[in-house]
Amino acid sequence: MGAADDDTQPGMLRFNPDTAPPNSRWMPPKWIKKSAEETPTAHPTHNGLGEEWDPLCPKFRGIDLTNPDPRLRIPNVEISEPGTENSAIAFLNVNILDSTGSAPYIGDVLVEGHRIAKVGGQLSAEELHGARIFEGKGRTLMSGMIDAHTHFSWTNSPSLDGLAEMPTEEHTIFALKSAQKFLDCGYTMCVGAASAKERLDLVIKNAIHNGDIVGPRFLANGKEMAPAAGALIPGITRFIETKQDIKTAVNEMAAMGIDQCKFSMSGEEITENLRAEDTTFPDELVAAGVEAAHSCGMRVCSHARSDEAIMQCLQYGVDIIYHASFISDATMDALEAQKNRVVVAPAINWLIGTLEDAAAFGYPVSKAEAVGYARELEIAVAGLKEMHRRGIKILPGGDYGFAWTPHGTYRDLEHFVNRLGMKPMEAIISASAYGGELMRHPNELGKIIPGAYADLLLVNGNPLEDITLLSHKENLDVIIMNGRVHKG
Repeated sequence: MGAADDDTQPGMLRFNPDTAPPNSRWMPPKWIKKSAEETPTAHPTHNGLGEEWDPLCPKFRGIDLTNPDPRLRIPNVEISEPGTENSAIAFLNVNILDSTGSAPYIGDVLVEGHRIAKVGGQLSAEELHGARIFEGKGRTLMSGMIDAHTHFSWTNSPSLDGLAEMPTEEHTIFALKSAQKFLDCGYTMCVGAASAKERLDLVIKNAIHNGDIVGPRFLANGKEMAPAAGALIPGITRFIETKQDIKTAVNEMAAMGIDQCKFSMSGEEITENLRAEDTTFPDELVAAGVEAAHSCGMRVCSHARSDEAIMQCLQYGVDIIYHASFISDATMDALEAQKNRVVVAPAINWLIGTLEDAAAFGYPVSKAEAVGYARELEIAVAGLKEMHRRGIKILPGGDYGFAWTPHGTYRDLEHFVNRLGMKPMEAIISASAYGGELMRHPNELGKIIPGAYADLLLVNGNPLEDITLLSHKENLDVIIMNGRVHKG
């Protein structure tokens, strides 16, 4: 099977079944079989701890899992740039794609200081006085985008273990440059998905938000956590074996000022010993870790490819699910019940890149297919299409930072359109308005509306007609970050 051949036909699976692990429990779900004869889905009545649990009206120890935990804090996303509060920028005659769901329209946009002051209509001479003016000439003005699965400190290594090898000083500079590359490519919001060293994300976040360096608004993570036997990359993992271990780790991260923590809850095919369908986190550690994090106001994200790991996320309150490849009928129903609380960032570019681009770095297509990536991609794409059909929020974030998925090659939105069947507007809203929601500032980030932060892109063309425009930074004629011209 070629990596691009991902359109699953009803009842047909084209991957080689011999690439499934011997202990695989995955069965084709309804959205793949699409048979006329449907049997009712059997839903679990208890969670993995043996406690009663209703996946369609889910709660865990009194916490409603259909809405965000009220203990979660709203992160500070303000960037300090003294001296720019009184600046003004005007965009004239632009095609305004405001990410509110409305159709684009022609008009002017005024930025005053760090925020958008006026949207639509024609600006007056008085409003234009003293402003730096960009003539749009019908080009598209849209919000900056989000990467919801960001690793500034992934070093473009050709191996997993290589992520741990760079010395701290050089690693800090590398992470700084990665942050700048995201911004250069139009990503004005990033959510850290794990840091190769405990404080790297935090140092870069603080430098950006203090105005010391240029980069996206950023929510920092720490080292990913896993039991030693379940670590995908031991050199960048904090080992936790007991409930006290994970509580201590979470509390230390919260005290540092880290925004969210990550549990590595399933395997990864490239390791060949921990398969994607292997679940690596005991239920009691997931439950204890989520409770500790939420008690500190922190969210939890999870590397969860196996169906069991996805269900653990839903039973105990994980907030952001990464990958979600091998999801079953019952788990999909449970995820749909929590779609107002949970988002999925599948990082399918890692699967696609490993199949299509890794051969140049010594990992041939035959190897990628043999370890299961062609199988996983086909199954994941079918599941993501079903999630989208059900209104579950899918956000971009491609696990960039390996040799064949290097920083600066961000192309998730074209995958969303070409692989998942999203309309270009849907893909753009997932990267903008949903990004503002994930950053927990839905009225200040991800939309072109008065009062929102002025994080804007002037695109040379119309991404609703050609979504690939957003995969190439040369198509971004102007980038505004926090009301300041980054490019233009």
